[in-house]
Amino acid sequence: MPLSGFDIFVIVLVLVVVVTIAMGIRTVPQGYAYTVERFGRYSRTLTPGLGLIVPYIDQIGKKVNVMEQVLDVPSQEAFTRDNAGVTIDAVAFFQVLDAARASYEVSNLHQALLVLTMTNIRTVVGSMDLDQLLSHRDEINERLLKVVDAAASPWGAKVTRVEIKDIIPPQDLAGAMARQMKAEREKRAAILEAEGMRQSEILRAEGQKQAQILAAEGRKEAAFRDAEARERQAEAEARATGMVSDAITRGNLNAANFIVAEKYIDAIRALASAPNQKVVIVPIEAAGLAGALGGIAELTKSVFGEGGASTRPARSVPTVPGGAERS
Repeated sequence: MPLSGFDIFVIVLVLVVVVTIAMGIRTVPQGYAYTVERFGRYSRTLTPGLGLIVPYIDQIGKKVNVMEQVLDVPSQEAFTRDNAGVTIDAVAFFQVLDAARASYEVSNLHQALLVLTMTNIRTVVGSMDLDQLLSHRDEINERLLKVVDAAASPWGAKVTRVEIKDIIPPQDLAGAMARQMKAEREKRAAILEAEGMRQSEILRAEGQKQAQILAAEGRKEAAFRDAEARERQAEAEARATGMVSDAITRGNLNAANFIVAEKYIDAIRALASAPNQKVVIVPIEAAGLAGALGGIAELTKSVFGEGGASTRPARSVPTVPGGAERS
């Protein structure tokens, strides 16, 4: 059955309605924001999810990525304050906070941020010396972030981080720096070695000092002990002499004979044991020695007897062979 004109009209109308509804529905993915333009002018921004626009009047303008993005800054040559040329690589992180401003305030946001970052890198490098540049990367990153973020704020973008990836000095400067570092390390090693030797000498001197002190204290103690021993020996000899003297006073000559004989024998022993004597000839016999002792006793007896030192008569001493007397 052929379609009438009315049926064709209805079908066309239904198709137009379906197409119009489809044109008014927009699905925005997560991490993106769509700008809506009405007759070519910005109207509003569609957030992630299902969005509706007026068909034939509104249209999608810019599809803006609102996730944090990485901006790779290419290598560039820059000169420090002391005219040292270096090659610098950097990277920046940014995020679009206002899709409308990022779309309509700047023509190309990525290019603008790239040029802005490169320019400020050269500015910051030119304000620092080479040594400061190599040792203060955190300061460089902080200064770059502050400047670039302030410049990107009118564009609806937020610069979150700026990082210096690498700073490459010229080859001749790199060699000089390597030699300088080697010399510095050798200097530190020499200083540490000298310090160690100094400490060793100090400790050795302290040890010798302590040893000498201890040795002196030992000698002092030994001398004190020797003096005490000599003192005690002298006291003993004095006591023995007093006892002998008392015995002689009482008329007992045996003590005197014993002392004299002991000294005589000690003298003979010392003469025989002298190191410079090879042969010792002693023209005396044991009987002669006893006679000598008896003679000494008679001499002591006569002296004390004549002087009146003893009022008690001495005992008779029998004679022994050789002319000596036995007490």
